[in-house]
Amino acid sequence: MPRTFTAETPLEALVVEQALLLARQVQQAADAAPDGRVLSAVEGAAVPAARELARMAVEAALQRQAPAAEKRGRRAARARAAASRRGRSGTPPATS
Repeated sequence: MPRTFTAETPLEALVVEQALLLARQVQQAADAAPDGRVLSAVEGAAVPAARELARMAVEAALQRQAPAAEKRGRRAARARAAASRRGRSGTPPATS
């Protein structure tokens, strides 16, 4: 039962393509596994592939943001307050 998916961004296209590949790999692992070893075989195929899919999606999302971040430059850091020898009320500390 074929279905059609529409990806609106390159990231969506990547994720859909890789998810379909993952599904096929998991199905092949399940089909090839001997009785009593299906869960282990499916997990062995799915977990590393799912991690790779997540890594690729994160990388693609960050790559998309990189040009805009480079254009903006580094964020300005807050200026540190100068050390003051005055007390809380603004008067010099008491001395004995």
